Amino acid sequence: MKDIAKRFAQNPLLSPKDVKPSTQGLEITCLLNPGVFRYQNKTWLIVRVAERPEQKEETISFPVLTDEGGINIIEIDKNDPELVADDARVINYKGSDYLTTLSHLRLMCSDDGINFYEPEGYPLLMGEGPHETFGIEDCRVAKIDDTYYLTFTSVSDMGVAVGMRTTTNWKNFTKHGLIFPAHNKDCAIFEEKINGLYYALHRPSSVDIGGNYIWLASSPDGIHWGNHKCIVTTRKNMWDSKRVGAGAAPIKTDKGWLEIYHGANQDHYYCLGAVLLDSNDPYKVIARTQEPIMQPLEDYELNGFFGKVVFTNGHITEPDGDTITVYYGAADEFVCGAKFSVKEILSLLKYNNA
Repeated sequence: MKDIAKRFAQNPLLSPKDVKPSTQGLEITCLLNPGVFRYQNKTWLIVRVAERPEQKEETISFPVLTDEGGINIIEIDKNDPELVADDARVINYKGSDYLTTLSHLRLMCSDDGINFYEPEGYPLLMGEGPHETFGIEDCRVAKIDDTYYLTFTSVSDMGVAVGMRTTTNWKNFTKHGLIFPAHNKDCAIFEEKINGLYYALHRPSSVDIGGNYIWLASSPDGIHWGNHKCIVTTRKNMWDSKRVGAGAAPIKTDKGWLEIYHGANQDHYYCLGAVLLDSNDPYKVIARTQEPIMQPLEDYELNGFFGKVVFTNGHITEPDGDTITVYYGAADEFVCGAKFSVKEILSLLKYNNA
């Protein structure tokens, strides 16, 4: 496998110890997969912060939001015969699934793109209502005109869905509820309209017929979506054989829309690849990388809360037009940075007519 990422020497940029818990009695287990944007001449991350109570030797405990916004702690004996806890991320108890952590979204900013701090006066984005009782996760950010579109995973006992909020100042938010119902995630909105329409990548989940594939939808207003089509599928016996999902908003190039996506195999080994979509008709896939452009190599990518993972939701296109700075989650625990060359990624694409 090929890896062309130029990782920051300062990685990890953020670790759980660098952030304070949102609520007394909880501890931060991991930081994951930030959305990325520029605002007020700074680089900003909207980081997924996953929390849970301090664990005891004989029990598993985890927080769940109530419909009213409070937190309910559930504690289960590890020897309970109705407990299935062989995954660090999800447990099953009495036939129902629960997340082992509760996630919210936290804003961090940086003057140099490397050293991040939590600014004063900006709210935490918490789960709200019955569709977000297990938290909100993995936010992508798209800026269109003066509005920032936040798409994120909303999790509850009713399933995994896509929620959206919009803002112009990062202090006041308009809530739009669910824009894609369960089961769906990995939603990234294009940062400009194409022929008068908004476009968004998303990932419905299937366990029986079909698979975990990347789909594309269009919208007249950025809120109501239709014309759904599957555009990228998994590939048998390859690094992305089990699931694929969008990263951040696609990058506009003279060759087409370049999308950096994540893929995983049956061993849950997560890498990054790229796909190129037609400039005027993004439903048309022009090319795709055969090998990943980034794979877990460093210790902080191989070992953590859930190891062997590199996963991105956001990037910054630098002023030279070729360099992109990708911020990514490593091992489901750390936030890291790496640089890529757009030209180099484009050179690795295999075109459909090749």
